[in-house]
Amino acid sequence: MTTRALLRKAALTFPEVNEEVHDGRVVFSVRGKQFASVTAEGTVHLRLPDAEADEAIAAYPRAEQLLHAGRQIGLSAPLSHVDGQHLWHLVMTAWKHRAPTRLAANLDAILESPNQPGSDLPTSIGKAATRALATAGVTTLDQVATHSRAELLAMHGVGPKAVRILSDALAEKGKTLR
Repeated sequence: MTTRALLRKAALTFPEVNEEVHDGRVVFSVRGKQFASVTAEGTVHLRLPDAEADEAIAAYPRAEQLLHAGRQIGLSAPLSHVDGQHLWHLVMTAWKHRAPTRLAANLDAILESPNQPGSDLPTSIGKAATRALATAGVTTLDQVATHSRAELLAMHGVGPKAVRILSDALAEKGKTLR
């Protein structure tokens, strides 16, 4: 079952995301543009390009078009009915759809090659963890040391194994997590 916590974790994976509560809804925005929200009743609203919204609506029987002034602007669906892995993809698509062009292009570059020049992160943490850290602007062990275990685990793609490997690599340098 997909939860609010999973939605929050997915949304906060991306750069420059603000989380606010408006009229009982938790709203996620990038540079002032809303890309995702969830109502008190558990309905997720995602601002998506038409093609992606249509695909998601076809995939989920209880999903509907999200409309504004009679025009489709995305997807509305019970959060508990959306597959967790697919939710992350939908949130990323919504973020990229609403983010400024350069910011979205930076994310695309990270997704294509998460190993950034000058990075000393161990490759054994895996591509998903490397990508999650790079998306958050963390590309060195010194930057990892400024985060707590809980903060790292809150990043979509960073699991306990990656945190253990990062902790071991920091220990070799005489450092620890915050």
